[in-house]
Amino acid sequence: MNDPSAEELSVRYESLYPGAVVDVLDDRGLVDQTLRPEITPLRDGMTTAGVAYPVVGRPNRSVDPEENMRKILRMLGEAPEHAVVTYQTNDTGDAAHLGELSVVALKSRAVRGAVLDGGVRDVSYILSEDFPVFSRYRTPADAVPRWEILEWGEQAVVGGIEINAGDIVVGDEDGVAVVPKEIRLAVLEEAEELAETEDEVREAVRSGTAPLDAYDEYGVF
Repeated sequence: MNDPSAEELSVRYESLYPGAVVDVLDDRGLVDQTLRPEITPLRDGMTTAGVAYPVVGRPNRSVDPEENMRKILRMLGEAPEHAVVTYQTNDTGDAAHLGELSVVALKSRAVRGAVLDGGVRDVSYILSEDFPVFSRYRTPADAVPRWEILEWGEQAVVGGIEINAGDIVVGDEDGVAVVPKEIRLAVLEEAEELAETEDEVREAVRSGTAPLDAYDEYGVF
C-alpha cells in the first residue's frame, strides 16, 4: 500500500500528540526517538507535524558571507511543501540559524515548521507569522558570518536523533518525536487507534472507573 500524500500524513499526524506517537514507537522497540528536551517551542500551544527536510552546518567564522548567504537561500527555496526543516548546527550557542525573513520564505512554500538544534532570532516577528519553531536558544547574532551551511535534503542529527529525509517530525509543548520513513504510515494508524482508546479510558475514569480496572479493560493508561 502506498503512503498517503505528504499533506495527508502531516495533517493526520498533527491531529495526534507526540505522546501517543512515542508510545507506539516504544511498543515497536524504538525507545530513543525523541529529541533532547532543551529543544522547545517558541511559545506554548505550538504544534507541528510534517515530512523531515534535514539541514546540516557547522560554525565557521572564516566563511565567505556572500557565498554562504546564497547557499542558505538556495536551501530555503528548495524546501518542499509540508516539510519540517530540521537543523543540525553543531554549534554551542553562537548564532541564530533562523530569523523572520527565513520564516516568511518557508511559510510561503507551505512548509509546516522548523526544528533547530541551534538558535533563532526575530522571535516576536516569527510569532506574529504563526509559524511553528522549536529551538535550543535565542540570540540576535546572525548565522551568515558565523556558521556555514554544508548540505540539506538528506540526513541530519538533531537533538541527538538521526533524521532522514522523509521521516515524520511531530512536536508540541511536550517535545519533538521522529518517526522513521519506513514505518510512518503504520505508526500513524496505530497511534490513531491508541488515541481513540485513550479517549474511552478518559471517559471511563471520569465516570468513576478505578484506574487499574480501566487499564485491565482497555490495556492502556
